[in-house]
Amino acid sequence: MRNIHPGPTRHTFALVAICILTCGTLFPSCNGSSNGTQEEEQLLFVGDDIAIAGTQYGKVQGFILRGIVQFRGIPYGADTGGKNRFMPPRPPESWDDLFPAVWWGNSAPQIMDNRYANPWASFVDHWNYDDVSEDCLKLNIWTPALEGGKKRPVMVWFHGGGYTNGNGIEQDGYMGENLSRKGDIVFVSVNHRLGPLGFSDLSAAGGPEFAHSGNVGALDMVAALQWVHENISSFGGDPDNVTIMGQSGGGAKVCVLLAMPEAEGLIHRAVPLSGSTINAADQDYSQLLGRQILKEAGLKPSEIGKLQEMPWKDYILLANQAARSLAEEQGGSGMMRGSFSPVADGVHLPKGTFFSDPAGLSSNVPMLISSTFHEWSAARNNPELEEISADSAKAMLSRRAGFRGGLGDSAGEVYDAYAKAFPLARPVEIMIMISSSRKGVISTANAKANQDAPVYVAWFGWEPPLFNNRMRAFHCLDICFWYYNTDLMWTHTGGGERPRKLSDRMSGALLQFMRTGDPNGGGLPDWPRYTLENGETMVLNDIPEVQNDPDREARNTIPD
Repeated sequence: MRNIHPGPTRHTFALVAICILTCGTLFPSCNGSSNGTQEEEQLLFVGDDIAIAGTQYGKVQGFILRGIVQFRGIPYGADTGGKNRFMPPRPPESWDDLFPAVWWGNSAPQIMDNRYANPWASFVDHWNYDDVSEDCLKLNIWTPALEGGKKRPVMVWFHGGGYTNGNGIEQDGYMGENLSRKGDIVFVSVNHRLGPLGFSDLSAAGGPEFAHSGNVGALDMVAALQWVHENISSFGGDPDNVTIMGQSGGGAKVCVLLAMPEAEGLIHRAVPLSGSTINAADQDYSQLLGRQILKEAGLKPSEIGKLQEMPWKDYILLANQAARSLAEEQGGSGMMRGSFSPVADGVHLPKGTFFSDPAGLSSNVPMLISSTFHEWSAARNNPELEEISADSAKAMLSRRAGFRGGLGDSAGEVYDAYAKAFPLARPVEIMIMISSSRKGVISTANAKANQDAPVYVAWFGWEPPLFNNRMRAFHCLDICFWYYNTDLMWTHTGGGERPRKLSDRMSGALLQFMRTGDPNGGGLPDWPRYTLENGETMVLNDIPEVQNDPDREARNTIPD
């Protein structure tokens, strides 16, 4: 289970930090002479006639950094505040002057209080947040070149954070510069509406005007893909070769988009990481919650427009309280997890299971789906868990299993099954693996394998030499490997040659998948398509290898 490698020294960290601050990541510009006899090359180019591109709404001006053209904060939709709140996205207003696309767009409204309260979490993830507002329908682009008429594969990134938090550049591992350079591709990241402002289903409470309110955050993502389809050729991209990729909540967003009729023809490859789904939220419940929001606000249906006039933070707090109240009324614990998410309305999203029609929507879209060994890695800040006994691990699992409820009386059987499947694993590792089970990944892979396009399954097990080896293959770690950013996200990987070697192979496979719909030939071992019979899985570690569904027997003991 554990990778035994010496950790980096303080001098290693210092050198990595200096290179990042002065020269960027994985780019051979750190070649200046220490005695000053060799002049360094210019890295940034910005000016009146540099990095100008046209869109259907007007021209945008970016800059060139380390040979990659960047555009930040391009509007793909209008401000979603006021009368546009709860409404499908509208196109942005056109502009005559050059739009200065040189800084990130606003993050979608979300509760930012205490975002950096935990110093260790802030150190590890070094979150990137700036202004937050309802004028948030923005996207960012990295491209090797604008001229030449070349059609490059396009990557569109949808961030994690469930449907509640996050933005397109939240972590440095999300940055598209290195993958764009390595693979000669165009990289796009997107902000869209989140939480109650993106997924409050007021269709029953407010009437026909609010018919689409439960899915406006998902419709934002479709609008971003439509913008890409109509404009990306001006940035050197191929609108007929678009891969969408997301992690955690972003992985679920990828699956949701594949199930939306409005996105048909806009997606050609799909990569959900550490998060997926095969259905949307029940509309009966979402409409009940919409009525509860009005009740919590003390408003009549005829006064629903007042919800559009509230400050966005007040509305989010009100809606969250309504979700807690409804959960309690329904006999729950008051937990509101998942209350605001895409809705199975039968119009934008099916009421049944995604991918159920073998020849239906997205049946021609290949999928690469992956998760990590230790999504729920509880031991980083809890060193006492390292010495936990098997009996204590079983007791903990009976009460709580990561992101889900406890396993109850099944905890012992499940633990023993995983201990048998992974005999070298310690109790803490078995407990974390169970809490991070691949049940969702396999359910999605099985459903998608019902269609013609191939499915490729991976399981990421690489562990960083940080925090006394307690981080393990944690939730979010793999993103920077796929995007060739392991030296940029050094607080996740430690930086250096070891993670970079695996990242080179993983990013190569991803680029090959973007080009052809098949990851083979990109640097990893032969990777067979997934089948229900064998469960072929690429296990990603220092030495990647294919195994046939290595946790099947153990995983199947976990109650649904």
